[in-house]
Amino acid sequence: MNMDLEKFKEESQNKSKENKAFLEKVRRRRPKNLDDVVHGLHEESFDHIDCLTCANCCKTTSPIVIDRDIDRIAKHLKMKPSEMIEQYLKLDDDGDYVFQETPCPFLMADNYCMIYEIRPRACREYPHTDRRRFHQILKLTWRNTLVCPAVLEIVERLKEEYG
Repeated sequence: MNMDLEKFKEESQNKSKENKAFLEKVRRRRPKNLDDVVHGLHEESFDHIDCLTCANCCKTTSPIVIDRDIDRIAKHLKMKPSEMIEQYLKLDDDGDYVFQETPCPFLMADNYCMIYEIRPRACREYPHTDRRRFHQILKLTWRNTLVCPAVLEIVERLKEEYG
């Protein structure tokens, strides 16, 4: 069963202002147990949300691809890093390499990733809701509520916790 991305997009947009204000409040208050609470919500959310039914992150955003990622992917594709950059990447406004277009060129029709085992670090870490010092990425988390249904769910549940 595929996720209803149109319904998610509408819901995330409708809650966007409220979520931004809430996460700013959390940033200012900086609850001591925030990491533990978020990590628990992360586990609970991903117990029932399957990324393969969604892949919205791969369809709509491009990760930052660092030099180590470029070397690893190029080696896997049996090409030189410079060829990999030319074929797949561009520099964004911040001077970071990102994929030239979305959806990701390695996303297959069944939402599987052709390079999953060697995917970029940013992809491995996404949506960042299981990292330490979560208070440092609350602006990124807000942006991710507009991309990832799991992040939206986690923030909605955080509102119940810290409301």
